[in-house]
Amino acid sequence: MMRSILIAVIAGSLLACAEPEPESVAPLYDTAPVESRPIEVTVDAAGVIEPEIMVEVKSKASGEILAIHAETGDIVEAGFLLVEVDQRTPRNRLAEAEAALVAARARRGIARTQMERAQTLFGTGTLTQADFEQSQLEFANAEADVIGKEVALENARIAMDDTEVRAPITGTIIERRVEQGTVISSPTQDVSGGTVLLRMADLTAVQVRTLVDETDIGKIRPGMQTRVTVAAYPNQPFEGTVLKIEPQAILEQNVTRFAVLIRLQNRGDLLKPGMNAEVEIQIASRNSVAAIPTMALRIADDIPATAAMLGVPLDDLRAELAGLDGVAQAAGADVSTPPDGNADIRALIAKRRGGTSNAASGYEFGGNYWVILMKDGKPQPTPVTTGLTDLEYSEVIAGLNPGDQVLLLPSTSLFEQQAFLQQRIQERYGSTSPFQPSTGGGRGFR
Repeated sequence: MMRSILIAVIAGSLLACAEPEPESVAPLYDTAPVESRPIEVTVDAAGVIEPEIMVEVKSKASGEILAIHAETGDIVEAGFLLVEVDQRTPRNRLAEAEAALVAARARRGIARTQMERAQTLFGTGTLTQADFEQSQLEFANAEADVIGKEVALENARIAMDDTEVRAPITGTIIERRVEQGTVISSPTQDVSGGTVLLRMADLTAVQVRTLVDETDIGKIRPGMQTRVTVAAYPNQPFEGTVLKIEPQAILEQNVTRFAVLIRLQNRGDLLKPGMNAEVEIQIASRNSVAAIPTMALRIADDIPATAAMLGVPLDDLRAELAGLDGVAQAAGADVSTPPDGNADIRALIAKRRGGTSNAASGYEFGGNYWVILMKDGKPQPTPVTTGLTDLEYSEVIAGLNPGDQVLLLPSTSLFEQQAFLQQRIQERYGSTSPFQPSTGGGRGFR
């Protein structure tokens, strides 16, 4: 019931607006001039501030924490003593290793004396060859034992040093996981990786990890300038650069995106890890270029709908476009390069597009289109070549002059939806719509 009422209301509105068909439907649409304006292309995304370098501090020694010499927020130099662990067990092992080394050296001295005595006896024929060789083997074993005990002593000293946990980098303590009296495990002895004592990071430079839609990722390359804004300092944007684009796509809710890392200097240590950030990646920009609204641009697939909008026969429009260089006559036609006769235009395009292309990623702006130019009050199809575009406006490289007026026609999809609605109304009520295009063949472009 509600649907019938809605259709009836629409039908009544359309009938009320019906007027005699004008000589040309072109005035029903707005026009826009070719005007000079700046065009800036940016990609906007959201991300989170992250430390560029972050380290989890662990102790290679196990035992009870006796003292912690740093608090969250402290800035410490590399080598600063952060945590002291109970040294009793490592100290005992160090003493055992020292005693074992003394004993091993004594055994080596005895073995050397015995070997020298055996050599003398063997020379006089008193000792057999086997006994002499046995004395040599015992000396070699004693020498090897000394080396092993020296290694054990060195390891014991290292374990003793490990009870003092020092800062691995110069940075800020951003998290403290333990307190004095906590018993910790060593990552070298615990399969779980050991106990994390502190987390510290170098915050002189930070990065923003942001996700960019795949439709925009082709425009971005490392080294591009960015502007980062955080909620804590809305009027203080931070300048940064694109550090890298991660190659693996991330699929979230059927949307494919790529992680882009933005590096920026943390002036005044204002940026903190975890802050939400708005990122604006500056792709390209031009000042004072001839531009028209992007909605004025038409492609080959728009020819039938455009003919219906203007109320001209389709064949007339096709014939008019057939004589224009640079306009594709069918979907899929190659319009990447202007015809050979337009050498000057090709040179201009190559020069102007040099500043709008992304050589690193292969992305290039612009292309060949056609527009409806209003000339002497009459619509005239005209080919244009465009350059940089911010989606709202497109730079005009060739085909139009400053001050020219172009028609702003609806998109083909919108026109088709209107035509479908009109057809449904006619089928139901037999009424006509002022959007009905003329079917007469007497109207043309000249």
